[in-house]
Amino acid sequence: MLSSAAHAQCSQSSKSGAVHVSRADGSAMAKWGQGDPRWIVEERADATNVNNWHWTERDATSWSRSKLEELLVGIAVGNEAGSCEISDLKQVEGEASCNSRKGKLIFFYEWNIKLSWKGTMKESGEKHEGSVEIPNLSEENEVDDTEISVSKKKGDGDVLKDLMRTEGTSKVREALRDYLKLLKTEFTLGMILPTKTSAGPELAVKKKLSENNVQDSVLPISLDTVGVKIPTVKILLKETFDSPVEELYSIFITKELVQKFSKSRAVIEAKRGGKLQMFDGCITGEYIELLPSQRIVMKWRCRNWPHEHYATVALNFKDQATQTELQLECKGVPVCNEDSTRQCWQKQHFEEIRVLLQQPKVNTE
Repeated sequence: MLSSAAHAQCSQSSKSGAVHVSRADGSAMAKWGQGDPRWIVEERADATNVNNWHWTERDATSWSRSKLEELLVGIAVGNEAGSCEISDLKQVEGEASCNSRKGKLIFFYEWNIKLSWKGTMKESGEKHEGSVEIPNLSEENEVDDTEISVSKKKGDGDVLKDLMRTEGTSKVREALRDYLKLLKTEFTLGMILPTKTSAGPELAVKKKLSENNVQDSVLPISLDTVGVKIPTVKILLKETFDSPVEELYSIFITKELVQKFSKSRAVIEAKRGGKLQMFDGCITGEYIELLPSQRIVMKWRCRNWPHEHYATVALNFKDQATQTELQLECKGVPVCNEDSTRQCWQKQHFEEIRVLLQQPKVNTE
């Protein structure tokens, strides 16, 4: 049987039609047309957080750091006196997150940002440099009211400092506004899930996003509608196992060994186009490529993913004598399932395979 942890990670699902939700004691909680609408499972493939009622949170800190650097570094201004450019993101301290509750998104961000700028005088060619500081970019203040200070190292070149303080500051504010727009649109993809009453407007939102027509009021969502792409991420993992490469490779293509480490029934047809089924059907897929002791490529999905959506999983085996380095690349994972998919591989696959390898002998025949 599948462990409770594996069930928690991989087995939540719903089906179209009449759906009854039961308590642990078997009594019914709600069904179509009855009960509190917060508990009604809509006609959709992914039944998690139905009607977007429950509180969910996504950490935007790492994404924000990368986005701020992308938007701010390289900003350039110039006039008849010279030119300046923001050359480096010296410091970005703080955090950001997005929370969803009752179908609404709530944003929190607080940043202390320090930038370096370099400038060149037009006539003399003299070069000067300085700093731009944004001590408190937060949701408590509008971008236009956010303090931005410009300084320059000692010496001449105040005309360049004035250029950065006027035109430079204006462009910095514009970049900060772009960051907030993207935080509320690009980053939130998948947080507000579609219900059967909202599919029409959501298609229009996706079309606008694809045309880069971003507006403050747009709160984009992940769709599993046919023909509409859902936001996805790529997961990269690297593990080293105390096993010869042939032995580790065989664990992924031998039914008996898959059933041993997964502690559940499995269907393993280790050939091109062959079926893959693990954890009592929580994981399904198909083998695309099998290169003995070197590489396995699969179509792969969890049961609670949007209907008919598959990721592409590539397992690359690197022979290191008595050890094997395994490199995993999982492309096309729905954004809202990134953490659970990562845990599925690390906990339900890799950790259990290590336990299996510690047994006296792994029968690979």
